[in-house]
Amino acid sequence: MNIRDIDHITLTVSDIERSVRWYHEVFDLPIVEFDDGRRGVKLGKQKINFQVASDPHLPVAKHPTVGAADFAIIATDPLANILSHLTNYAVEIIDGPLPKMGAQGPMTSVYVRDPDENLIEIGKYDH
Repeated sequence: MNIRDIDHITLTVSDIERSVRWYHEVFDLPIVEFDDGRRGVKLGKQKINFQVASDPHLPVAKHPTVGAADFAIIATDPLANILSHLTNYAVEIIDGPLPKMGAQGPMTSVYVRDPDENLIEIGKYDH
């Protein structure tokens, strides 16, 4: 099998509209609609889909849980701009900036949480 990319991830959230709005506003990700009204956000060539535990999109993980995700996204802005932007949106920085090793090499990361407490690493590659 020749697998080389991720198409999308699905986050289980408590309020889809709140999550769509937060990811759109804080990360400036375009909102997408698909499959008769489902909503998500576009992230580069991928997307983030949202579902609620009480009405998941089938098939679903065995234990869809709000706030259980931990993932990294990549920003291209200068680190100072990233920190300023997060402050302007009142997004608390949980940790960082820290040196990390990403999939493409050394990067500097800061960690934040979305409204459902999912942990998001925002990485800025050093090259």
